[in-house]
Amino acid sequence: MKISLGARTLVYPTPVFCVGTYDAEGKPNAMAVAWGGVCCSKPPCVAISLRKATYTYGSLVESKAFTVSVPSRDHVVAADYFGIASGRDVDKFAAAGLTPARSDLVDAPYVAEFPLVLECKVVHVAELGLHTLFVGEILDVKIEEDCLDAEGKPSADLVRPFTWAPGDNLYYALGEKLGRGFTVGKALQEEKE
Repeated sequence: MKISLGARTLVYPTPVFCVGTYDAEGKPNAMAVAWGGVCCSKPPCVAISLRKATYTYGSLVESKAFTVSVPSRDHVVAADYFGIASGRDVDKFAAAGLTPARSDLVDAPYVAEFPLVLECKVVHVAELGLHTLFVGEILDVKIEEDCLDAEGKPSADLVRPFTWAPGDNLYYALGEKLGRGFTVGKALQEEKE
């Protein structure tokens, strides 16, 4: 029997994105964002939601550009730190011992040590309440070469991303493979036809 928990931000899992921007003085900053995900296939877009109180918010509004760096499990401490500290008070890259790299296509930095990066220009903004939704068109995806499988395709096994669960406030590694998308349900589809 299900019980009501009321209206909450309880969806499993949420990605761990580190959003990169430059502030007005050109200082690189990164912020951990859990409210986000792919929101369109064509053109490829990703959405992130930020509170206006964050330091990143002002930079993003000003530059209309951001990066999403996807950390591997090896960087869970740094990614968590990016969500705790404020770029107003500290150089988060220096404190975490990570390197800001200049994006090739947008005016925003990314985390050089993280295996997967999206370079995005803001194409839509929506005020939602406490958070503002920014939709970024993905202009390029960069991935470490050693995160490609034998066929040259990106591999989650090699990127080793992790997720955050808002209900219990824990980070989780991805688990076992359950099957290839758009194929595991074929038997059921064929049975119903």
